[in-house]
Amino acid sequence: MSDKNSAEAAIDAATQAVLVQQSKLDELSAGKASGDAVGLANLVDVPVEVTIEVGRTQLTLGELVKLGPGSLVTLDREAHEPADVLVNGKIVARAEVVTIDERYGVRITSIVTA
Repeated sequence: MSDKNSAEAAIDAATQAVLVQQSKLDELSAGKASGDAVGLANLVDVPVEVTIEVGRTQLTLGELVKLGPGSLVTLDREAHEPADVLVNGKIVARAEVVTIDERYGVRITSIVTA
């Protein structure tokens, strides 16, 4: 029984050693924010991901594995329809696809407003 009592005492001591005291966080004041405003000038160098989406389609897994060089995939848009310009996944503009020298590019045709 003394082994059981000493084991329980050791467990109790260990439990007491790892107890974490809770502390109450100070309430946030409803006053004005302190510090300088971020401002647009401080954000102009923040990188964002820009994606141009010309269309989408859904394929079965069987159709997908059959794709190879020369395969054609029909998209959900007509050739004359504008592409979507997405910034960090959100549509911000519409554009037409153009070629610039030997590369693809886009010409913004309209801005999407919220």
